[in-house]
Amino acid sequence: MSTPRKLRVLETIRQGTIGGGETHVMDLTQALNKDLYEPIVLSFTPGPMVDRLREMGIKTHVIETEKPFNILKWPQVKQLLKDERIDIVHAHGTRAGSNTFWAAKQLGLPILYTVHGWSFHVDQNPLLLKSRQLGEKLLLSQANVTICVSKSNYRDGRAFSEMKRAVVVNYGVNLQKYNPDRTFKDIRAELGIAQDTLLVGCIARVTVQKDPFTFLRAIAAVPASLPIQFLLVGNGDLKEATLQLAEELKLGSRLKFLEARQDVPDFLRALDVYCLPSLWEGLPIGLLEAMAMAKAIVATGVDGTKEAIQDGVNGLLIPPKSPQKLAEAIVRLAGDAQLRQTLGAAARQTVLREFNVEVMTREVEQLYEQVTGGQPARAALAS
Repeated sequence: MSTPRKLRVLETIRQGTIGGGETHVMDLTQALNKDLYEPIVLSFTPGPMVDRLREMGIKTHVIETEKPFNILKWPQVKQLLKDERIDIVHAHGTRAGSNTFWAAKQLGLPILYTVHGWSFHVDQNPLLLKSRQLGEKLLLSQANVTICVSKSNYRDGRAFSEMKRAVVVNYGVNLQKYNPDRTFKDIRAELGIAQDTLLVGCIARVTVQKDPFTFLRAIAAVPASLPIQFLLVGNGDLKEATLQLAEELKLGSRLKFLEARQDVPDFLRALDVYCLPSLWEGLPIGLLEAMAMAKAIVATGVDGTKEAIQDGVNGLLIPPKSPQKLAEAIVRLAGDAQLRQTLGAAARQTVLREFNVEVMTREVEQLYEQVTGGQPARAALAS
């Protein structure tokens, strides 16, 4: 009797630059039961995620486009699905979903669509917001199952769609990688920061969503006499504007700007306080990683962030676009080491209990089983 072949899952994501969704894809492919599933990754740009996956032994393809619904790329995607004998297409985000659903439907393959935050948000003009919602409705209609990474995403989806085939599966953190008790590089020594200096950091994409301007204005509002060093780690389309604002605010050596790094656990280990002043979020993986590392958190009380952080219990929540409130929270934590420790310990327990990558992966595997019945897709095999 022949052994049934593994189900081949295409995990597809918009870009090769490592952000929250890309980290999720890497963690998911690593945690999948390899006796049952063979993950193959498709990225629509090259980048360090692609390199990392290949180093991990995960077959990874790149079909380059930065456009959603790029019909010129759809035949290429279809050929890839046929060549790799894919059984399930799992699209992560709008660009990946919009550039794979046609090919999957042509081959009769089941589609899972994970929403890592919707492509529309409140600061868009009404016409753009409506067009983005129409695009999302199309992707929802094509998916066998839509996965929302937070209850907030699900509720926002219900505002424009019935979400009949949608479920919530929370992100999970790799608790071996983000374990504060293991050995780390000495980032403070690398950056010339004394061990007794309070280190406050924002590790995130430098974009409108993450609102780096509020972080910088909060730094300016913190008394310069306090022994605090600030870090902003990341790249993005607001990087030049952020550098310019830092000059205007005369932040000088109080703030260190660093390019996006791949050694995030080492940076988190070095921090005393992690800040995330986002304007909106699905469920921020960077926040969960900082929580797993038992860091004291200050974040804006938006969307999925409120599902992970309970104000005063496992972190501090502030309103969006509130530099003064962020500064006050930083000063409060700077003066209370016990509070930092208490909040950080509670944050780690929250992740251990609710945001474990193994639990998340088993839930996703159940959905794979649901849409295939555990059997390879006949259309893919016949092509």
